[in-house]
Amino acid sequence: MKALTEIFGKLVEKIRGVDYIDEATLQELSREIQRTLLKADVPLDLVKSFTENAVKRIKEEKPPAGIPPREYLIYVLYEELVKLLGGEQPAEFKPTKKPYIVLLLGVEGSGKTTTAAKLAKYLAKRGYKVGLVETDTIRPAAFDQLRQLAEKIGVPFYGERDGKDAVEIAKRGVQNFKNMDVIIVDTAGRHRNEEALLKEVRAIYDAVTPDEVVLVIDATVGKMAAAQAEAFMKYLPIHSVIITKMDSTARGGGALAAVAKTGAKVKFIGVGEDVDEFEQFSPRKFVARVLGMGDLDTLLEKIKAVFEEEEVLEEIESGRLDLLTFKKQIDSLLKLGPLSKVFQLLPGNLAAKISEEQIELSQRNLKKWRAILSSMTLEELKNPEILNASRIRRIALGAGVAPKDVKEMLTVYENLRKMSKTLRRQLRLRMAK
Repeated sequence: MKALTEIFGKLVEKIRGVDYIDEATLQELSREIQRTLLKADVPLDLVKSFTENAVKRIKEEKPPAGIPPREYLIYVLYEELVKLLGGEQPAEFKPTKKPYIVLLLGVEGSGKTTTAAKLAKYLAKRGYKVGLVETDTIRPAAFDQLRQLAEKIGVPFYGERDGKDAVEIAKRGVQNFKNMDVIIVDTAGRHRNEEALLKEVRAIYDAVTPDEVVLVIDATVGKMAAAQAEAFMKYLPIHSVIITKMDSTARGGGALAAVAKTGAKVKFIGVGEDVDEFEQFSPRKFVARVLGMGDLDTLLEKIKAVFEEEEVLEEIESGRLDLLTFKKQIDSLLKLGPLSKVFQLLPGNLAAKISEEQIELSQRNLKKWRAILSSMTLEELKNPEILNASRIRRIALGAGVAPKDVKEMLTVYENLRKMSKTLRRQLRLRMAK
């Protein structure tokens, strides 16, 4: 994701640096757009049609009053990218019956087994009772991998370590979980030229009659994603797609565009290795983030959910900003995940402007402050004014830091407390939207 943002961020900066868009400038920018899309591994035919459509719109459409042509070009770029990646509306995952059977397909190394657990946790967090079934009899580690992930996320698992017949395992697994809301069936990884394995997955499909077939594709394959999708489509219908490893490659744009070209809908993307790093794919929000416009809606939704869980907002609203509330705020921030991913949701391409060293320092400070606050008594957390030199030395020793680190944290807290009125007003405005 970061690689894509950097590539398109440079394009947006170049467009914003243009004072006047004449024919020559437009041609130069169109070539730059093509180079950017090719760097993202978007298929050549899509690059050509995309550029032609964008240039045609800029020539024929008149920007609204007060909107500079360069800003309107970015807007057109945004709209055309959304179309390229599947359209305005995200494809939702909605189980329509009980049990709702999901069959996962994918080539070896696509991250399919991990994705099975990610999807299970995503659904479980939304109130669905989910069962995981492993049918891979080829890769010995698949059984243990999915069983361990299932235990980690608290979801029931069915598999047969020494089983040889994938079709029978699938049938028994589905029967075992017939009272679940959703059953996710994982299959062996296969390449598009392995006809015997493709026939096996068709046999599993016929045996368990899934309600949804989901193809898992590794983002690093780029434009070759279309070939994978088309190969599987020859054997059984593909209802939706999940793209994995979107956090580690610039080729993810190519994978998304190639899949959209086949007519399959991308429903989710994997944005990291952890089971929580999984999100619904929205072309609109994705493009906004890639172009450096950020995704404040998603950021605010995350912050609101976590802060409400900890009742932090209520405490700030009432003005009870003590060290106990400060500790809850830090806990909430750490729950959002790595700061590098939180910063990617901010507008103005801020993530690219903040160095990795700065982000890492902020992350270390949060963890250090959390340790300091954990070394305080409840009385000290609720009454920071009682913290004297001897208490600070004791707290520092307990947290494994120097007394100056405790004092630095207290300075940050004091500044935050002074700003609490402004923070309360801003939070009320943002959360009301």
